[in-house]
Amino acid sequence: MAPFRLRHPKGVSTIQLDTESATVQDLLQAIYTVSEIPPSAQDLKAGYPPRSLTAVIPELPLSSLGLAPGDQLIVIQKSGSAAPPGVTSSTPSLSVNPRTFNTFPAPLPTLSSNPDQAALGLSTLGNDGPDHVEVDGGYLIHRIVPDDNSCMFASIALVFEQDIQKAPAIRQIVAAAIRRDPETWSDVILGRPRDEYIRTILSPNSWGGAIELTILAAHYGIEIASIDVETGRIDRFGSEGVPSESRALLVYSGIHYDATVLAPTPDAPQEFCVSVVPASGAEGERVLEALGELAAKLRAKRAYTNTATFDLRCEECGKGLKGEKEARAHASEMGHVKFGEY
Repeated sequence: MAPFRLRHPKGVSTIQLDTESATVQDLLQAIYTVSEIPPSAQDLKAGYPPRSLTAVIPELPLSSLGLAPGDQLIVIQKSGSAAPPGVTSSTPSLSVNPRTFNTFPAPLPTLSSNPDQAALGLSTLGNDGPDHVEVDGGYLIHRIVPDDNSCMFASIALVFEQDIQKAPAIRQIVAAAIRRDPETWSDVILGRPRDEYIRTILSPNSWGGAIELTILAAHYGIEIASIDVETGRIDRFGSEGVPSESRALLVYSGIHYDATVLAPTPDAPQEFCVSVVPASGAEGERVLEALGELAAKLRAKRAYTNTATFDLRCEECGKGLKGEKEARAHASEMGHVKFGEY
């Protein structure tokens, strides 16, 4: 039996195959077992830089693919094929850990970065490539997403769907979960009427926060850990009483969410990056420590915003405001919901 390292949307796995007797079909089936991507929907690559594998004849021997023991394989879902079962699970009973900031009635501004670089998920804070820290022979890398008021949804789309363009679909997941469970997601928990909250969260101009992360952690069946750059505090979101074996990591700057990924090199292409990491054991703790180190690097650059003290201006009436508290009060009093930082 020979080991092959497999990177897939759910993480990294090692599969064992007999290189002398195994067929292409055996490989595809082994990949399906760990990734839940059916053989017909597998887009398979190998090597570095990655090369596409042609696996259209299942009966051929595994050797026909030119693989060697220890080779790294990458599988993603072909465009247009159905999502794996694990991505469409229903929302179980949830534990709610909402931040007050999450209930703000309109988006606060984000700090603009280079849109071309941000669209690629590349950090624009450093001159030597994306901010990163070394961990277990690889690198935990800061992946910036666009500053367009959908940063949290884009970060989740990058982590779980490998495509930030799917941010609107992530909003739909949240809205559907709130519609399904009026008992958990009541007006009291949401801070406003449920129908109004759903309309707001489906708007591309509205922010997401703790409520949305709690729902999405349950939807994907994976813990989501978000680190606050300014304080180093880590908030964890997941199902109550159900420990997760895997974890996704986000970076929160006070007004913006970004994703993180694990990669073999700081400049590795996205298909070689892993966005879901272990949530337990020594490896899980090391990755969390690396997340803290990454936040410390960003904090040293002052790559965060203190929402209690930053200066805002109402874009509807021009009034100057100090911090989130005054912005909330102004929105409640005047019904104005568009603000800009200055």
